[in-house]
Amino acid sequence: MLDQYWHGPTRRISPEAPVPVVKVEQESERVGGAANVAANIVALDVPVELVGGVGVDDAADSLYRLCQKSNIPTHFISNAAARTTIKLRVLSQNQQLLRLDFESLDEKDNYDGLNEIYKDKLETVDIVVLSDYGKGFLGDCYTLIDAANRMGKRVIVDPKTKDFSRYHGAYLVTPNYAEFEACVGTCRNENEIIERGVRLCTDHDIDEILVTRGESGMTLISPDRPALTLAAKSRDVFDVTGAGDTVCAVLASVLASGQDLTDAVVFANAAAGIVVGKIGTACVSREDLEHVSGFGSQSSNLLSLQNLRLLANEAREQGQRVVMTNGCFDVLHAGHVNYLNEAKALGDKLIVALNSDSSVRRLKGNDRPVNALDNRASVIGALASVDWVVSFEDSTPLELIKSIRPDVLVKGGDYSMEEIVGSSEVKAYGGDVQVLPYFEGLSTTAILDRIATRRE
Repeated sequence: MLDQYWHGPTRRISPEAPVPVVKVEQESERVGGAANVAANIVALDVPVELVGGVGVDDAADSLYRLCQKSNIPTHFISNAAARTTIKLRVLSQNQQLLRLDFESLDEKDNYDGLNEIYKDKLETVDIVVLSDYGKGFLGDCYTLIDAANRMGKRVIVDPKTKDFSRYHGAYLVTPNYAEFEACVGTCRNENEIIERGVRLCTDHDIDEILVTRGESGMTLISPDRPALTLAAKSRDVFDVTGAGDTVCAVLASVLASGQDLTDAVVFANAAAGIVVGKIGTACVSREDLEHVSGFGSQSSNLLSLQNLRLLANEAREQGQRVVMTNGCFDVLHAGHVNYLNEAKALGDKLIVALNSDSSVRRLKGNDRPVNALDNRASVIGALASVDWVVSFEDSTPLELIKSIRPDVLVKGGDYSMEEIVGSSEVKAYGGDVQVLPYFEGLSTTAILDRIATRRE
């Protein structure tokens, strides 16, 4: 799609009808639709390939020039029987007064060569984004999703239809709230949103659904784990144009960088808050996202401190209690599992802070840890009781505790309150500190000693 903008002042009402008269002083063009998704991905310094349908007209030529200028590799499939979609917006004083759409809509439009180009590009990509604007180009989403799944590629779909059977087998579908309710019906409360989202996933074999909800933030829904709702981060909303494109672009970029979906949603939520503060279809750059640390980095189950703080704050805003404990958790055993189950029972979300490898060595000696940090994080993060995992380099988690400010701080063993690192800080802001029972004979050191004895 081609997005066009006419800007100018409005100083009088037309004598012909009760409408404002805009004196057009500036005209501009930007890429829209799937091309805007690609432009946002490029702005994040992530490689992208754009495949799209256009007509044989001046708008298609403009789109091609704009994509070239933005360094977006394009693979346009031309259809002489179709018209390149143009959305012309008339603005005055940063307010949109009118939008004019020029397009042809025909589900039978012929775009020969789409499947061949698509399957060729699947070989080299990590993530597929289908921007389904209902203009006829993506008439057969199922075939595209199935081809990606056969090659182990995850598919994100931005839908503009209430027929989610078109997206059967997708990894993630990102409807806005109006699109979601058009599909599942009016939702009276949060429980209905989640229940109907889960049903939508199971009915169409969709892994997850992310409902973008404007000022109510966004909700990630899956049949396999509790729903996650993030509050909106926007302070000033000037224009929601293209916000869905930005969300999809950030989701795809973060997932392609190796981070998990929770991290991707945190970044996307922050990006949406940034882009609605800009006028028209706009991009979010890496610099815009600098306040959310860790963008583009590789990670295991470990969250960055910034992401963890966001998630913990979101949980508290929903009335949930955040519990935190820490330790090496080097060789996981039944004592650890029992302890973490009891810790989780003290609240709603459990954070496990792991000593880094160097921190473990300082505490336990050069022969520890037995398992590296990433491996320990993967095992701990797989436990049903554990919601979030973070690491710390210091010998104690004091600075981490002061930054996260858990509602409940937990330690296991025979510690006195005075011996628990961070206890006074947590109590000072009204938090709770708990000591859980020590399971006699169940410790990493005891297990390693028994292994050493048997080897002898």
